[in-house]
Amino acid sequence: MVIDAVTRLLPGALGNEASSQNESFSLLERAEQSEAGALHKALSANRGLLDYPHYTRPADFRGWKVPEVLIGGNHAEVAKWRRACALEKTRRNRPDLSSL
Repeated sequence: MVIDAVTRLLPGALGNEASSQNESFSLLERAEQSEAGALHKALSANRGLLDYPHYTRPADFRGWKVPEVLIGGNHAEVAKWRRACALEKTRRNRPDLSSL
């Protein structure tokens, strides 16, 4: 676990610098330095919140379905959904972090 945490800090270890920016407690400063800083700055509105749920293919796995909003392709709606989920998870699991 320590090796993974340290390796993620090395430039190029993730392949895409943006990959770490959407994680819980990621730093805005690193996002602003990346070439996709504007997008990550918008996503950093979730700073201080726990992470939103992540889904992968297939869209239906053992009865667990990916929410329609994630399949639709509307990036603004996806961002709103992610923020709402992050807020709900933070309020449920870490109310001490949620002053929103």
